[in-house]
Amino acid sequence: MDEDSPAERLRLAIDMFEFGLGMQRARFRRAYPETDESFIDTAIDRWLLSRPYEPLGEGRGRPSARFA
Repeated sequence: MDEDSPAERLRLAIDMFEFGLGMQRARFRRAYPETDESFIDTAIDRWLLSRPYEPLGEGRGRPSARFA
């Protein structure tokens, strides 16, 4: 498969996403070594859904009315 094909690019993006999740999971385990996996899973879910600065209208990037 061509390394620039859409399928390969998607596979690479998913691999990077999963790698990032693993790194964040390891970070939570180091920060909270006494907790169980359900706590870590909940922390990961909250981390994925969080948008720092968003409630204040200070999200990163250029403001857009595209979906408003």
